Amino acid sequence: MTATTRKTLVRWLTFNAVGGLGILVQLATLALLISVAKVNYLLATALAVEAAVLHNFTWHERFTWADRRSVTITDMALRLLCFNLSNGLISIAGNVLLMRLFAGHLHVPYLIANVLTIASCALLNFAVADRLVFSKSGQMIPRGCCR
Repeated sequence: MTATTRKTLVRWLTFNAVGGLGILVQLATLALLISVAKVNYLLATALAVEAAVLHNFTWHERFTWADRRSVTITDMALRLLCFNLSNGLISIAGNVLLMRLFAGHLHVPYLIANVLTIASCALLNFAVADRLVFSKSGQMIPRGCCR
């Protein structure tokens, strides 16, 4: 196994560990919004995903891509915007659409349906984060993203 492959594997495992914690944030937020606040399940899904996206960004910046950290507050703000526009959009759109399918049409319990939707978006989110948001190029944020 090459050093690059090993580094990518460690990054993938760290990405998934952070994502695992993000799942807990998302599921807890979803359960609270639906059960306690009585928010519609689709709106609650979007809000819960955004809570997880913000959580995940924070830990990805500190751990998953610590070697590619933002240098300035402006870089971090732009990177957060890019993360929201890419991973956030993939997660929110994917989760809402798949929740509509699983919970709305197939009547899968909403927490199980949400776990299925999260897993469906994980690989795409990693690829986008690694290649676009936390680019290893000299620029903190590639030209194609948020600039």
